Amino acid sequence: MLHPRDHYDPADLPDEMAAELGVLTTHLTRHMQALPNIARAHVYRIGDGGAHLHVWFFARPEGQAQLRGSWLVVWDDLLPEYPADIAEADAAIVADALFASYGGDRERH
Repeated sequence: MLHPRDHYDPADLPDEMAAELGVLTTHLTRHMQALPNIARAHVYRIGDGGAHLHVWFFARPEGQAQLRGSWLVVWDDLLPEYPADIAEADAAIVADALFASYGGDRERH
């Protein structure tokens, strides 16, 4: 999940933050899809009246084409368990790649 520190709804997001959100979303999607066994990264803006922007990123596993078009949150009940150690390692790979794509080093932050 990605959200700004300050409370914004998409319509209230300043242009420079909106542009950054677009680039950041693209980078995260690329890095997620570069993981082994990930077929597609999906991006959702889920909110039911809350005045805070939350953008969710979900990775669809390769070989799970029957889940295309469905709401990814439901997938948790349908997919095999994602072991915590692998999930943490995948998250670290994506975080490192994201920092590198912005010219930074995650270890320094």
